[in-house]
Amino acid sequence: MAQLLFVADPLDSFKPYKDSTFAMMREAQRRGHTLLACEPRELRWQRGGRISASARQIRLSGTLDDWYVVEAELPALALADTDAVLMRKDPPFDSEFFYATHLLEQAEREGARVFNKPRALRDHSEKLAILEFPQFIAPTLVTRSAADVRAFHAEQRDIILKPLDGMGGMGIFRVRDDGLNLGSIIETLNKNGAQTIMVQRFLPQISAGDKRILVIGGEPVPFSLARIPQDGEVRGNLAAGGKGVAQPLTERDREIAGTLGPVLAARGLMLVGLDVIGDSLTEINVTSPTCFQEITQQAGFDVAARFIDVLEASLR
Repeated sequence: MAQLLFVADPLDSFKPYKDSTFAMMREAQRRGHTLLACEPRELRWQRGGRISASARQIRLSGTLDDWYVVEAELPALALADTDAVLMRKDPPFDSEFFYATHLLEQAEREGARVFNKPRALRDHSEKLAILEFPQFIAPTLVTRSAADVRAFHAEQRDIILKPLDGMGGMGIFRVRDDGLNLGSIIETLNKNGAQTIMVQRFLPQISAGDKRILVIGGEPVPFSLARIPQDGEVRGNLAAGGKGVAQPLTERDREIAGTLGPVLAARGLMLVGLDVIGDSLTEINVTSPTCFQEITQQAGFDVAARFIDVLEASLR
């Protein structure tokens, strides 16, 4: 059996009834694996030593209240002494996340197995990674220039503007044909030209949901979770109040996932969440993709079991 170290947010912040990392842990424990956990802030390196962490060995209690028990404190666990390190820190991808990937890459040089691969996490901005696959995306602009945004709006007439470092639908604005508040929104997002933003043509298919397609080991899970906006929102994100509905992949979903999956897996991205609205790819999520439990509960497909299958195969 393997020792699995989860590098994640504080355990007490988990919502086990819907958390995908919890679902991974539960399936791993069911198979007899040892669960270890730490936070990125607990990683350390000193010359003459190896990347280590102040970690805890935990056991899941089997209940959603008080869902874990600490069985041992491990103040100086060398990451290379574990069988796998799973980087599951939630976005945003800020400076501290960036530094953590460098520490994890050093751990790889020392023999650790890290999933998703730290270099691949750095190389795939969740908003900008779609630029590599223009055949699947809607009209899109990346710029700091207010004039560029205005020209794009004049051409497309109905647009979505968003920051490059947002998560959970944070900072997303829609501007319709009338251009109402476009100047103010541009100033808010691009900080008067100091920050780069993304602008995309509004996709009316959002009314049917922003689909999260999970790709594990290069192969798509056969069901997506369509996150459907509620109460007049344009954002389908669950964190913004969207309703999640599991549904079989469409032919277009499979085409997108079938093209991207093997490419991203070859780069060390074992788990990816593709966001698709209608027929258009909008984001490639690599830091901490979610929706395991919602898909499993609604569609009956055990996503966590698929993930642990692929993880175990990679460790053989």
